Amino acid sequence: MHRRIWRLAGPIIISNISVPLLGAVDTAVVGHLPGPEYLGAVAIGALIFSFLYWGFGFLRMGTTGLTVQAVGAARPGARQLILYRALVLGFAIAIVILSLQSVVAWFAFRMVDASAAVEGLADTYFRIRIWGAPATLANYPILGWFLGLQNARIPLVLQVFTNGVNIVLDLWFVLGLGWGVAGVAGATVLAEFAGLALGAVFVLVRVRKRGGWRVGWRALFDGREIGRMMVINIDIFVRTLCLIFAFAYWTAQSARLGDTILAVNAVLANFNAIAAYGLDGFAHAAEALVARAKGAGDRAGFSRAARVSMIWAGLCAALLSLTYWTMGDLIVAVMTDLPEVRRLAADYLPWAVVLPMVSVWAFAYDGIFIGATRTRALRNGMLVSLALYLLAAHVGLEVWQNHGLWAALMLFMVLRAATLGMQYPALLRSIEAPQGQNAPAG
Repeated sequence: MHRRIWRLAGPIIISNISVPLLGAVDTAVVGHLPGPEYLGAVAIGALIFSFLYWGFGFLRMGTTGLTVQAVGAARPGARQLILYRALVLGFAIAIVILSLQSVVAWFAFRMVDASAAVEGLADTYFRIRIWGAPATLANYPILGWFLGLQNARIPLVLQVFTNGVNIVLDLWFVLGLGWGVAGVAGATVLAEFAGLALGAVFVLVRVRKRGGWRVGWRALFDGREIGRMMVINIDIFVRTLCLIFAFAYWTAQSARLGDTILAVNAVLANFNAIAAYGLDGFAHAAEALVARAKGAGDRAGFSRAARVSMIWAGLCAALLSLTYWTMGDLIVAVMTDLPEVRRLAADYLPWAVVLPMVSVWAFAYDGIFIGATRTRALRNGMLVSLALYLLAAHVGLEVWQNHGLWAALMLFMVLRAATLGMQYPALLRSIEAPQGQNAPAG
């Protein structure tokens, strides 16, 4: 089981970790520009696109789940249709986003109370990066499709390639050409389209080997299958929106505390992002293994997969916290040379050090409950956690300012794990062999 966990988690961790590393590079290149408003602008701009795009993560998760089912049913043609439908849906959503970009910008900047300098730069970032929507939302189904085919190598290549291109362009556009915030946004757009081009090549090679890429229009636009694709992950969609809103609120409240605090929290948020994306690899591994055990009615295998994935996730979280404790000041120094931001970051660094050990259990339970298709419990737990977090953040801000905001974030992670942990014993008891079969021996 230990080997199986790492076989699945390893490639996902490597590919995932390139995402926050990209965010760290974005922070570093603007963190050396004069003034904290550049850091704040990129933080606000990235927040807006997190809100826009992460909510459509079902394009990845739904494609993975449906593809796994098609593989199990030995229906090669259905696998292609699943991908094509998800791509059509992704492009349709992108067209809507592009059409409503002015509305989205107006609403976003009304929700975030930033300074005029930060808002002006963030608007520049938004107006450029929005044109990457078609590529971003098409890349989700491609990644999900290959994961559903149990091919973790191609998603790894795609993620590392896309983010590698982004980093190189970041450095060139911002430090070389002096384009500032516009350069950060432009680099992201070009990198997303480069990743889509490479992904399309991998897809064409795969489908041509399996009998060609052509499908019938009637089959492609089967209303029943499209409807199924739309509703299968509605609970995950709600859960994801709640999660995005929690971090959006955190960033918005940071902006209320001033440009310098916003810049400090933007720097330290990269610590959390690295932990979240890295530890998420174990959640994906747990998702796959508990899903297989649940399908076979293997309660012992389900428990073993959940337990081993949690052990490794906890160990990696402890290693991350140790790294942040010993090297945190150095990491901050790499990201920014603004003296005031560095000084204040040292005051709040202990929160970032502790966060991986606090948040890891929420990630682990997420993977287990998604794999077990208990998404309603996941949704309800997130709603409760979000409500209590917002209350705690409101009180914490009034009493302890930014320390109160960080404390509320810690509470949010604890609540996410607790609300699911309380339901785990019942979930485990519900694992039964399919009708007419005996459960495998433990």
